[in-house]
Amino acid sequence: MEAPPTPPVPLARLLTDAELGLRLLTGPAEAEVHGVHASEMADPSPYLLGGELLLTAGAELAGGPGGAGLVDAGTYAARLVRAGVAAVGFGVTPVHGTVPPELVEACARHGLPLVEVPPGTPFTAVGRAVWRLMALARTAELRRVTEAQQSLAAAAARPDPVPAVLSRLAAALGGRAALLAPAADGTGRPTGAAQQPVSAGAPVGDDVRAALEGLAARVAPGSAATATDTLGGTHLAAYAVGGGRTLVLATGARAPGDHTIASVGAVLLTLLTAGRPAGDEAAALTRLLLDGDPAAALSPGPWYAVHARGGTGPQALAAALGTALLDPRPDGVRLLTDREPAPQPGWRLGVSAAAPPGGLRTADAQARRALERAEAARSPLARHTDPGLSGLVGEAEARAHAAALLAPLSPVLRGTLRGWLAHHGGWDRTAAALGVHRNTVRQRVARCADLLERDLDDPDTRMELWFALRREPPAPAGEPADRPD
Repeated sequence: MEAPPTPPVPLARLLTDAELGLRLLTGPAEAEVHGVHASEMADPSPYLLGGELLLTAGAELAGGPGGAGLVDAGTYAARLVRAGVAAVGFGVTPVHGTVPPELVEACARHGLPLVEVPPGTPFTAVGRAVWRLMALARTAELRRVTEAQQSLAAAAARPDPVPAVLSRLAAALGGRAALLAPAADGTGRPTGAAQQPVSAGAPVGDDVRAALEGLAARVAPGSAATATDTLGGTHLAAYAVGGGRTLVLATGARAPGDHTIASVGAVLLTLLTAGRPAGDEAAALTRLLLDGDPAAALSPGPWYAVHARGGTGPQALAAALGTALLDPRPDGVRLLTDREPAPQPGWRLGVSAAAPPGGLRTADAQARRALERAEAARSPLARHTDPGLSGLVGEAEARAHAAALLAPLSPVLRGTLRGWLAHHGGWDRTAAALGVHRNTVRQRVARCADLLERDLDDPDTRMELWFALRREPPAPAGEPADRPD
């Protein structure tokens, strides 16, 4: 099981540590601390990642001994806010006898938490306390994920497993979990619209329900394995579980291990809704229940996902491909085999690249695209050949998605976002590449997050935006290169 990222430490936890003796002077105690940094620079922002508790004695603040300070409190606080500092810890003595009132006022104006560090508390003691609390939080999160995984596996073994898994998933994530099934048109083919949901957990409003159905429509056709969004503080997610079905989640808060828990639930629901398991399918489900690891539910492989249409007798096709892992559907057949597939009489096949058990969702999308190429070329078999995401989504579909997703952004903001993502979120490297100040990059990226209403710290969001920026249509001729944002 992949370990979740380390959760942040609430500032309030540090304030309750009697040995540190910290005192909150202004700002919210609910701030989340992701690290500690000590600096006496007038502008420490180039050396900050964001989320730090910045410790300082204020050596460069105006009003210090001899009036030698280089920066006034308002400018200093504004720089820290732009750098994303979580809170400031100000050590009194030997530079300042008390926390400067100007700094207290400036931090209050910016909503930046300011904590007084008493003379008897070394900055290293504060740092050790933060790292200790982060280690405890990480251990607790790992325990939570493990317990949730075990409870999901136990729910899957109950007489009515699908509602039981959804109920445990909703409880583990503290929100709403639902399994949406595809609607069928007059021909019996799935349309992608959701109907007859099986759900559990806290009820949601019509706006959240509509947003979840929109996410489900994005993953149900198989073009994406997952999709995420936020709506008014509610975190939304959708996971494809096969057969056009989609697991959708709505939670009020998001913890680092939630994605791992949701992924285990999605794998269980995929197995449980594919029909009564037999043979290798039963063995796969048993291993998943006992071992609690989706990647361990199958042998190492390599495995091939296959999409097929046009023939009769899916069981005979499965036997010819040497597999019992078969998913007949109204629009065709899906199979999973550990033998490299060959053309079969009467069938058109789309075959994925060889994949390990953990890569089968991607392989499924590859096989679907390969089948589309086989039908277009009237070929009995087509294999996945395009590397990366470009092989999973058609060019026209990708361009349309990019145009819709990036519509709120001006060319300047798109260029800044592209550079920021290309440099892995590095402020200085992005600024150097674009020839602007690092604070300009921060402001533009923040503006992108506001306009897109997306969390740019979410790796799923970053991946989707990078894909869209690589596939967006060229700007119309004559469009200004730097219109106002």
